[in-house]
Amino acid sequence: MEAETKLKLTGREKSALFIEGVVTVILLLLLNLSVIVIANQAIQNNQALNDGIFQIKNAITIGPGDFHLMSWQNVFTFFMLVFDAAVVYWRLIRRYHQMQLSHVIAELHYIADGHFEHRIPFKLSGDLQRVILSINALVDSTVQSMNEERKIENSKDELITNVSHDIRTPLTSIIGYLGLIEDHQFKEHKQVLQYAHIAFEKARQMQSLVEDLFEYTKVRQTTTPLTITKLDMGQMLEQVAASFELEAKKKQMQISVTYRPDPLMMTADAEKLSRVFNNLIGNALKYGAGGHHIYLSAIAHGQEVIIKVANDGKPIPKSALNQLFERFYRVEESRSKATGGTGLGLAIAQSIVALHGGEIYATSEQKLTSFIIRLPKKHGTKLVKHHSPQQLAE
Repeated sequence: MEAETKLKLTGREKSALFIEGVVTVILLLLLNLSVIVIANQAIQNNQALNDGIFQIKNAITIGPGDFHLMSWQNVFTFFMLVFDAAVVYWRLIRRYHQMQLSHVIAELHYIADGHFEHRIPFKLSGDLQRVILSINALVDSTVQSMNEERKIENSKDELITNVSHDIRTPLTSIIGYLGLIEDHQFKEHKQVLQYAHIAFEKARQMQSLVEDLFEYTKVRQTTTPLTITKLDMGQMLEQVAASFELEAKKKQMQISVTYRPDPLMMTADAEKLSRVFNNLIGNALKYGAGGHHIYLSAIAHGQEVIIKVANDGKPIPKSALNQLFERFYRVEESRSKATGGTGLGLAIAQSIVALHGGEIYATSEQKLTSFIIRLPKKHGTKLVKHHSPQQLAE
């Protein structure tokens, strides 16, 4: 953005301003002369008016002596000169502001022609400066909206590409194995069952992707209705932990739950929040390689509830933390279904938290990776100023 500079008139504009002043002075002098001549004739032809002016002049004195006013012509001329100066000043200032406005309009046309990186650089005074600031702010907002729209378009293209990839891969396998069965390219019934089982598993992968995609698009809409009820967040975490107990044992991991106060009451959509915790715990079990513990904690902090899902597994690279909640993003470079899932779980979690007026983010250190959720204790209230990750991670 250009630095602010004082508007400089062109030589032509300066000449026009000078001529404007000269013409205005000449017209005013002619007007003054005409008024004086007419007034002088009126006074001379009216003896009563002439005597009245003479008496007023004699009655008014200035100073300690008998210093009388000057002739009425001199007094009238003085006030006319003051009036003339005011008129000349007003005309020149008005003309100058018109020239400034023409420069602003020219700058605005230049921006409208597609030069959206340009800003009106003039530093003026009064209302024109406010107009310039408003125009520059409007252009900034327009450029930001255009960039966001471009990102949305790119995101849609990326969405189509990723969905196509994730659907095409299992679909190709399904068609391939069913084709082998259709063409009787098998030696025994056991092989047919094996082909059918593989096709079935691939179909389940497609179903999982379609369900997650449907859930993601649904929770991304700000008009998505929430079923708000009063719930005990501590008991909810206990129930979610219990549902993952068998899977955790298979991976030799232990899930622990802590919360305070007891009970920790709040209002929210229990079903949708359960989906958030399922996604986070599922990710901890899937990606927490080398870890043995998953920690679920919740604490009331003023008018909000801070919930943390942490594990002591392999840390997440710093470069990936800001991208975790992007749809279809996976920390691993491959898009393997064995570990990658659909890549929509965290994006769904973020959208659900946003629907509740909260926020979610991740921190990852050598010993602990944490997903921190801030939710208003009473649905519909706004969160206070953002706490630092260090404060919430303690």
